[in-house]
Amino acid sequence: MKEFSPNNTIWKGITLTKNAAKQIIKLNLNHPKSTGLLINIKKSGCAGFSYMLNLTTNISGNEIKFSYYGADVFVPIQAMPFIDGMEIDYIQDGLNEVFKFNNPKAQYSCGCGDSFSIE
Repeated sequence: MKEFSPNNTIWKGITLTKNAAKQIIKLNLNHPKSTGLLINIKKSGCAGFSYMLNLTTNISGNEIKFSYYGADVFVPIQAMPFIDGMEIDYIQDGLNEVFKFNNPKAQYSCGCGDSFSIE
């Protein structure tokens, strides 16, 4: 029997739109010590998981780095099975601004859009 190991898997990765990259660069400019955006997931919400976004200054070495349009994004290896293949966009609609996650792994999203589940 073959055992799954996230460290030995070839990932499709995640991608950023130009708008998402511009926003990440803007956030980094306001926090000069930041090395990029850390994207993780946690168990929460009505659907099961939610995304966590944090500017990071300290990378542990257990992350995969993705770079698009000058923006660096880091994803912990253990989160990759849940978000592999995801595209991150940044949407501005009037006064509302939000990162949007187009995650092909998500089977269900809650009504508020803050959490997702994978079956």
